[in-house]
Amino acid sequence: MSLKKMVEKGLSVVAGKAFNSIQKVNKFRPNASFTPKWSEKPMLKSWQKSKPVLGWPRTTDSLCPKCVIEARNQIINGEKDYKMLINEQVGEVKAQIIERDGQVWMVKECHIHGKFEDIMAIDTKFLEHIEKMFPGRDIVAHNDETLHNHGSSTIKHGRGAVLTVDLTNRCNMMCDPCFMDANQVGFVHELNFDDIKEVLDNAMQIKPRRQMSVQFSGGEPTMSPFFFDAIRYARKVGYNSVQAATNGIEFAKDMNYARKAAEAGLRYVYLQFDGIGNDANSHRQIGNLFDVKLKAINNIHAAGIEIVLVTTLVNGVNNDQVGRIIEFALQNPKKIAFLAFQPVSFTGRDEEITDERRMRQRYTLSHLAYDVKNQMNLTEPTRDWFPLSMMSSFADFADLAHGPKAEWGQVSCGCHPNCGVGTALMVNKETKEMAPVPQFLNIPGLVKDMTQITDAARGKWMSNLMMALALLKNYNPYGAPKSFSLAAMFKKFDKSFGLTGKDYGKVSGDRTREDIEKRRSDPWNFLFVAGMWFQDLFNYDFRRTEMCIIPYGTQEGEISFCAYNTGIGWRNIIENMHQNATVAKWYKEYGKHEVYANNRNVNLASFDHGLVVNDEAANAIRDRDKTKPMNAREEARMMKKMYQQNVLKQVGQTEPAEGKLLQLGIKRRKDNTPAGVGD
Repeated sequence: MSLKKMVEKGLSVVAGKAFNSIQKVNKFRPNASFTPKWSEKPMLKSWQKSKPVLGWPRTTDSLCPKCVIEARNQIINGEKDYKMLINEQVGEVKAQIIERDGQVWMVKECHIHGKFEDIMAIDTKFLEHIEKMFPGRDIVAHNDETLHNHGSSTIKHGRGAVLTVDLTNRCNMMCDPCFMDANQVGFVHELNFDDIKEVLDNAMQIKPRRQMSVQFSGGEPTMSPFFFDAIRYARKVGYNSVQAATNGIEFAKDMNYARKAAEAGLRYVYLQFDGIGNDANSHRQIGNLFDVKLKAINNIHAAGIEIVLVTTLVNGVNNDQVGRIIEFALQNPKKIAFLAFQPVSFTGRDEEITDERRMRQRYTLSHLAYDVKNQMNLTEPTRDWFPLSMMSSFADFADLAHGPKAEWGQVSCGCHPNCGVGTALMVNKETKEMAPVPQFLNIPGLVKDMTQITDAARGKWMSNLMMALALLKNYNPYGAPKSFSLAAMFKKFDKSFGLTGKDYGKVSGDRTREDIEKRRSDPWNFLFVAGMWFQDLFNYDFRRTEMCIIPYGTQEGEISFCAYNTGIGWRNIIENMHQNATVAKWYKEYGKHEVYANNRNVNLASFDHGLVVNDEAANAIRDRDKTKPMNAREEARMMKKMYQQNVLKQVGQTEPAEGKLLQLGIKRRKDNTPAGVGD
């Protein structure tokens, strides 16, 4: 037991007594909440925050998967006006959230299409723990009438954390799964630069005017001719965090491309990353995709851009990769800043999935927490994981510290507790020494103490002093990495929220390479492991939609991520309304863009990368049950074969030649392959 740790423990005990003494005074006559410059409503005390009904059994508002698709098709075909979605409760049904055999399920019934059910958590205790930690909703959204007007899908609370802007629906890959069905919808929808500026300018008007990450997405955003212009403009109007959600191919191809993106102001790349090794990425239809990812990471980091690995998790496809991806991040702490795991949402290319495959491939946030424990022997699901919305308590404190004159509020992840969860690991970038943050920092205790500080609403320096005491009080030096110190913890906190004004390297639009290196010089990497579960029609909950923190900025206002991509399907409707041209017309005018599919390789001049990779994991070839379809394409192919064998032969018809379409009334998907019977 080191002397340093003993001293830190003593300081923790003293700080706890000092903090508790101050709170005896603070709970009497707390200061009134101020109305900051970035809002027209005052900051909320903890007891003023509203909450949706949580726990179970409970009743909520959901959607019938069949009614929704029928109504959407009527709108797209011109039979109905899209405004019916604003004025009517299209496809809405009541849903029951219940406990069943130690799990949490959503059960709903449509009087036309019958009963639907899906699992929400494999362990009631996990979801109970997550919901218990929910701190409450953000300030009600205001000054937003023109942008938030989407009927039952309208966002009602807060400002969000990430504004997603799809620059184009074109893509240079053909993935399974794909929530937007890229390259299959028959038309091109692509924003011009005026559209992009309008979306970003409009976003500045909503109150509370919180700082947001602007994420340019698609399709593949690097295919937009305005990719660099969009990044520059977002920085120019004041957003300090600009991201690109990308497959990384263009970054891997050309180091200069990565440099140009960094010079334009790109701060983060959300890099599609589904596992370690080419076999683990094979469902993405590129033979050497993992090698491409490694080269992309190398180029992106060298250019000065931070990297978030984003993994879509499909049960039985790549959930075995959770531990290997975390291990990869721990072995490369200088280059990997964040892990974002996203349990699959059955929408887009997978919307009309069979019940059998849906239940087989369903993956929830509780699956993620248990996979981290079982594959890595790290964290306890019902102790060390928390709702992403708990981060809003940290934002509330930072808003207090920055005072009423701040131009922007802090990023606030005030989403529904069923939307996202997270935990964190503290990693030394040089030695790779590591420990889970909840092992040395009492997160529930810290949040409780921080809420008391925010509710008291004292001045900046008094609040900062109390925050320092709260950190000390909840710090357990014996659970921290051996070389970690109190000073490192205070620095991390201050660097994240800018409380003291100390210069750790600017993040604003005028930041330089020197600023980037200054921020990177911190020897500790706070590796956040997050899970964000987007809804689909089988588990849709309007209580989640109205609290969305990842709105889409579109030509028809700002729409919840789930309402846009799933729900009633605003994406399909808006992109049809504002399409640029049919694919055939676009190709005739601009030529065909390159698409990597059918296990084709991406040719790179060099595959050198300098990353640490577990060779055994990278070279592993996994067994796969080839008797069961793993994606929409295989499902359609299998259904076609079954139809040929079991129906056509019975009625004495000759099987059509390979490649010929069946013409016997089978519903077709957008790629003209027959959909599964009984979807």
